[in-house]
Parts: sequence; structure tokens; C-alpha cells
Amino acid sequence: MTDISWNAVRAVAEPDLRTIFESDPDRLDRLAFKVGSLRFDWSKTHMTPALMAAFADLAQASDFTARRDALFSGASVNVTEDRAAEHSAERGEGAPDSVARAKALHNRMRALIDAIEAGALGPIRHIVHVGIGGSALGPDLLIDALGRDAGRYDVAIVSNVDGCALEEAIRDFDPQATLLAIASKTFTTTETMLNARSAINWMVEGGVDDPYGRVVALTAAPDKAVEWGVDETRILPFSETVGGRYSLWSSIGFPAALGLGWDAFESLLEGAAEMDRHFRLAPVEKNAPLIAAFVDRYYAGVKGCQTRALFAYDERLRLLPSYLQQLEMESNGKSVKLDGSPVDGPTAPITWGGVGTDAQHAVFQLLHQGTHLVPVEFVASIEPGDLLDPAHHRALLTNCFAQGAALMRGRENPADPARAYPGGRPSTTILMDDVGPHALGALIAFYEHRTFANAVLMGINPFDQFGVELGKEIARSIEKDGPSGFDPSTSALIDLAMNDE
Repeated sequence: MTDISWNAVRAVAEPDLRTIFESDPDRLDRLAFKVGSLRFDWSKTHMTPALMAAFADLAQASDFTARRDALFSGASVNVTEDRAAEHSAERGEGAPDSVARAKALHNRMRALIDAIEAGALGPIRHIVHVGIGGSALGPDLLIDALGRDAGRYDVAIVSNVDGCALEEAIRDFDPQATLLAIASKTFTTTETMLNARSAINWMVEGGVDDPYGRVVALTAAPDKAVEWGVDETRILPFSETVGGRYSLWSSIGFPAALGLGWDAFESLLEGAAEMDRHFRLAPVEKNAPLIAAFVDRYYAGVKGCQTRALFAYDERLRLLPSYLQQLEMESNGKSVKLDGSPVDGPTAPITWGGVGTDAQHAVFQLLHQGTHLVPVEFVASIEPGDLLDPAHHRALLTNCFAQGAALMRGRENPADPARAYPGGRPSTTILMDDVGPHALGALIAFYEHRTFANAVLMGINPFDQFGVELGKEIARSIEKDGPSGFDPSTSALIDLAMNDE
């Protein structure tokens, strides 16, 4: 049935993007609308009423409603690991027992934050958060986007096992006034635990009498944290059913909750919950994550676009492309379906992007005049994040809107082909009221549900990530056995790089 539905999608005529507005006067009303504090505009894409109808049929053939209901009910939607995916329960939308457990764990986190703010762990001014993947990308995005004027604590997020990263993070920190947060779902992650040990050694060298007394563990394996030396009163558990790249809503968000304040963290959760309700209840034609997935599937599956570009026209969102790289490519970078059969088309495109207006003077040359068709997404905020002359923000937004218009419009120049723009190139715009906790929570939840909707349309499982395991396994083998047993190239590299150790 899904093959027939996909054929119906592919059979829809492909009008020129520039003529769509002329033939469709109601287009903006259908494809541009607000959800809370976010305005979405898909009118500069190829989505026509016929294409929307074909994708709606595909969603029905893919059992979209049933799979969405299963996600929110706490059912085992991660079929390869026989596990639920309950990140929405962390913001109050999910199975009642899971919501209650998440609320209890949030209360535990808040109690510890209250104790820290009251001085129970000493005069804390700095927070070093060590994690990797979702355990670092989520908190880093929140702190960078929302914490610039918080003025509460200096927060450093360390993920790279390269010692330069940790050295840079702690260079200006006083070990006597530093709290160490260790974020690891299993509390065995090699890179994270190595960074944690080095941070402890730095604290010892700095004269801290009880460095382990300054450690907070964020983990789904509290017993492992106790074995490592963390007192159970400073262990903040989260559920095994919360995946790493979906975990910033749980205790993994501790540095943000401490650094930004509990009210900000709660507002973040409320914004995400608002998007949860929208995704669960809105009809197909006004369901933002589902429409976004239709657009994604059209350009990847029909037009053959291998990449998707995102540009944040706001310095506060400069880490959003990196965050989405993991969310989208780790979730949907798969080659088999739920039943283990091969996928019969492209899955996740390569997510990449940057910050406007910097990107305009670099990669936009390819987007406008290159041979690749790249669907572009712009994210901007109506309210500025600075107190300078309003001309700054006006110029930022002007450039953002101009790029979308130029990609679609193009320009003919028969006399000088080098100065011609083919046009007809698609873009989406997401306009936030502001970059505050509530709006950012809604935006991140939108991308989570969009990723899930894409997975449903492709028939894959977005909640496992076995593709990251083989490299880790081989790295452990190198640590244990050295260069023996590898191909000549790898063995030579190991010999060259590690002989002096």
C-alpha cells in the first residue's frame, strides 16, 4: 500500500515554483500559519493541494496516526531495543505513570538546585558539564541561546575528548568554586568518563579537599554513578526510555536549569508541551511537523536532494544546525525498515547550515547558482537579542527575507550567463516571536516531531543508533590490542601516531 501511495506522490505534476503563486491565490493562507509563538511558511516550496493530498494518503497508508498515538502512549516504538521513547513525558505529555515519574525526577532536580543556590556545596560560581552527543549538544544549545544575560553562573559544556577542549573550558575557572556535572546515560561513556576524571584531577590539584563532593551525576544508571564515587543525594536520574538526543528535557538539562533558573527551564518545558499537543491534535493540513515532513520527503524522495540546509538568522541560534545534525541524521540515517527489510529510497538527507549573514558570503553562491538543488530553511526572530541600534536587527531580517525571495525569483541574463540566477529554488521560513525559553522549547519539539513524522513516512525506526557502535568497538580494540589485526593503512596510522606513547 505504501508503494502505491509513494507512486501517487511521484505522479503529481511539478509546476515551476515561480508560477505557483500566480495560479494559487490562497497559497499563503494554507501554507503559512502560527503555532503559539512560531510562524511557519512553506509557501515557497513545491507543495500544491494535489501534493498535500497525495502525502496525506501516504501518511494514512503508513499508519501515521497509530504510530503517533503509540509514541505518546508509552508503547514500545523503538522496536529494535523493545523500548518506548518518552521524551514528551518529560514535559507532561505521555503515559500518566511516565509523566508522574518525570515530574518527580524534575522535583528532585529542583531540590538539588535550591540546595546549590543556598550554598550547600560551597560558593559555586562555575559549572563544568561533561557529556557527549545529546548529553552535551542539548545543554550547549540552551545555554548559548538563553544564557548570555542570565548572569547566574559561568557554564562550560565539554564534549570533545581532545584535552584542548577541557583545558579551554576550565582555564579561567576557580576549582574551589566549580561544580562538575557528569552527563552519561550509562555512566560508562568512554570520552565522558575520561573528561570527568581529568576534571577531578584538576580540582585535586587546585586544592579541593573533597572533589567528589562537588560532582552531580546525570544518568539513567544511578548504581554506576554510586560505584564511581558520587553520593546518591547528588545523582539526578532520568528514564531509560529517554534517548540521548531527546534528553535535554530531563536531568540532562540540569546545567541549563541551574544556569538559567528554574522558571526558564519550566517555560522551556511548557513551550515544548504546547508543540506536543499541536502535533497530537492538529489536522493534517495544519499540522506543522507533519507538513514539514511532507516537504522533506518530497525533496529527498522525489527531487533527489541529498542535503538540507538550515540557516539561523540570529546569533543566539548559532548552535541549532549542529544540534539538528545529530537529531536528524542519527535518528533517520538508516537503511532498513522496521521489519528489517531494505529501505527502497533515500532516508535522511545530510543536514548542514550556518548563521546568517555570514553564510551569505560563503555557501550561498552554491545555493543560488550551483548545480545542486538544496532545500533551504531560514529561522529568525522578530524580537532582537541586542540593545544596539535597531538597524542591526532590521538588516538581519531584511537579508533573511531577501535570500528566500531571491532563491525563488532568480534572474535571467542572456547577455551574461555568469550573472544569471536560475531561481525556482525552494525555501521554508520559521519566524519566532522571540528567542525565549518558551519559543525555543516549542521550536526544538517541532524538530523532534518532524523527525519522527519523517521516520513514519519512510517506515523506519528513528530511536536506535547502532551506526555509532562499530567505530567505538574498534577504538576499544585499538586501545587493548594495538595495531595488530587491522588493514595495513590503519595499522600504519596507529604505529605512526602512538609509537611515542
